[in-house]
Amino acid sequence: MKVNIFGLGYVGCVSAACLAESGHQVTGIDIDPSKVAMINEGCCPIVEPGLGELVERTVAARRLQASISPPERADVSVICVGTPSCENGSLDLSHIDHVTAQIGAYLGRLDSYHVVNVRSTVLPGTVEKRLIPLLEAHSGKKAGVDFGLCMNPEFMREGSSVEDFFTPSFTLIGELDPASGDIVAALYQHIQAPLHRTKIRVAEMHKYVCNSFHALKVCFSNEIGNICKTVGIDSHEVMRLVCMDTKLNISPSYMKPGFAFGGSCLPKDLRALTYKARQLDLDTPLLNSIMESNRNQIDVAYKLIARTEKKRIGVVGLSFKPGTDDLRDSPVVELIERLLGKGYQVKVYDEEVFWARLFGSNKRYIESVIPHISTLMDRSLECVIEKSEIVLIAKSYRSPEPSLEKLLRSKPVIDLVRIGSPTSPNGHYQGICW
Repeated sequence: MKVNIFGLGYVGCVSAACLAESGHQVTGIDIDPSKVAMINEGCCPIVEPGLGELVERTVAARRLQASISPPERADVSVICVGTPSCENGSLDLSHIDHVTAQIGAYLGRLDSYHVVNVRSTVLPGTVEKRLIPLLEAHSGKKAGVDFGLCMNPEFMREGSSVEDFFTPSFTLIGELDPASGDIVAALYQHIQAPLHRTKIRVAEMHKYVCNSFHALKVCFSNEIGNICKTVGIDSHEVMRLVCMDTKLNISPSYMKPGFAFGGSCLPKDLRALTYKARQLDLDTPLLNSIMESNRNQIDVAYKLIARTEKKRIGVVGLSFKPGTDDLRDSPVVELIERLLGKGYQVKVYDEEVFWARLFGSNKRYIESVIPHISTLMDRSLECVIEKSEIVLIAKSYRSPEPSLEKLLRSKPVIDLVRIGSPTSPNGHYQGICW
């Protein structure tokens, strides 16, 4: 099929390249001309394992292209723009409103049946109460008659998005009607995974339930880890045994005691869901406590550093998880801000963050929120170690550099991600909650 992808961020880039790899004719649409140019040159504008090769191959095969406006004809338009948090925790829907109006005008020019497929994360009721009226107003057409609509949430983790796209646990489609669902289901006919078709609101809500549960599992594991460390128990051995019980649908992916969660999904979706509960006058004490528990884990890390009475801190890792350069809501950034405010001298190394290649949300985030942190970056891990009295390991790497192994034998280390073990030499090593 001919597919339009609106928004070339993480979800949009991965969806575009993977759908093109599956044989569809894909046009990625974005307001950022630098992203459009990079895609058309066969280059990937984001850091994501395996994605660069997919973009290069599908562009060369003429199945993937990018533009600032949609082509004349297509079968499906997929919305992948961001829905970031406002200061009060509500969703900023300005990007999705703009794109929906743009697609509505596009629908008005088409003389064939077209399906709008929403991949952006939005709260229940958004598609039916907000997006459908926008589409109908700008197209002059009727949803379910002249065009179709589906909610098709993505379950891709940054750092393993390509793998998650091709091997999901299942594909979920919330459909306005069976005709809409049939066309979106055909997008994924090559995916060997169960396909579940449901109501639009169920699909909208499912994404929030999943991300809230993932956020809960991170904080639960960290609190267990903190208790285990205090009483001298190996928290990873405890949680390893907990995760062996798969009958109750416990996933080991998030059940690893360590540092706070971050990124563009869990904090945003948790804030949005708790904000919605407040609007409905519902008490959600457990959900409300998750962000507080997450902030507490940043406090735990800061106190570990403060107890060393060292002032020159080397930080290894800046983005919120391995395999990505995404700095949005990174708890490492928040920890560094606190250290700087308390008079610490900080140097930072992250092999996956290259300032010259940052585009879109990341670039804007750096320029408006943390411009001073870029001056703390050093592209040499050895230099960061050499200039520091203590080193904070804030992110693991798939292929640990020899310098990290040497580090465990030379400098005091506080480990937030467990690259070492409690039996590391010289007594210079301690984990955040093991």
